[in-house]
Amino acid sequence: MYHITVVSPVYNAQKILPDLVFQLKKSLETISNNYEIILVDDGSQDKSWDVITEIAKQNTSVKGFKLSRNFGQHYAITCGLTYASGEWIVIMDCDLQDLPSEIPKLYNEAQKGFEIVYARRMKRKDVWWKELTSKLFYKLFGYLTNTKLDATVANFGIYSKKAIHAVLQMKDAFRVFTVLIRWVGFNSTYVNVVHGERHSGKSNYSLLKLFRLAFDMIIAFSEKPLKIGLIAGMIISLSTFSIGIFYLVSYFLGFIQVPGYTSLILLISFSTGILVFFLGLVGLYIGKVLTQVKGRPYFIVEKTTNYEFKYKG
Repeated sequence: MYHITVVSPVYNAQKILPDLVFQLKKSLETISNNYEIILVDDGSQDKSWDVITEIAKQNTSVKGFKLSRNFGQHYAITCGLTYASGEWIVIMDCDLQDLPSEIPKLYNEAQKGFEIVYARRMKRKDVWWKELTSKLFYKLFGYLTNTKLDATVANFGIYSKKAIHAVLQMKDAFRVFTVLIRWVGFNSTYVNVVHGERHSGKSNYSLLKLFRLAFDMIIAFSEKPLKIGLIAGMIISLSTFSIGIFYLVSYFLGFIQVPGYTSLILLISFSTGILVFFLGLVGLYIGKVLTQVKGRPYFIVEKTTNYEFKYKG
């Protein structure tokens, strides 16, 4: 059992890793010498795993897990949390925008009786469109799920073993740590932290990937779009019925001399479009249910270093 564990998902970060581990070691030793660093290689296309292996040879506190393919950031986090044994667990990205030097600040706040301490990035060092889309998404997601999410907060934070155990008990096939950790509750607080510049390279999240992630999150964690569809269907039906009565009365009173088809065609096209849209939406929900029912593993570990991994047969 370690006092503190750091979990960091890794993807194409071979140039960053040595500096990351150096800074983590320096920061963690101000808290305790009883620590571990878990690096999860999420199917990197560069030599990240070779670098992790080399670092682990020199530092037994570093444990590496190589996934069989790219499962995604939050699934890599789930892998790290599964094998973490610290009383306190820090989750952070590997690009050094989450600064290791801020960990003692989070830890000290947690010692005041909090199970969860979120790192709030007051001045984000991201491109403008990423900040804007993040704010818009969190507002939309909060509305659809009836929750309050802070766009300045991501995965970075420190969490008690109890809180992480609760997250791991959740069997959602679609994993988004930031949402799951808020659902479990527990006594939590926020600490303002410095958000660092990207060490090297660029974000692996393109605008399209962010959009897909946002859409999947809404479908996975909210049924409100279906309720909106039901309400929209009722409004359209009532409106159509009212318009039909209006034109029928107008026809019998002689106000309509020449029957027209434009309004009819527009109404049919609009109604059909709404029906097809919400049929597709229902199909997506059914697809999510199918994924959940399959019960496939969240990740598959191919290799480990500094950890004796046994396959369950």
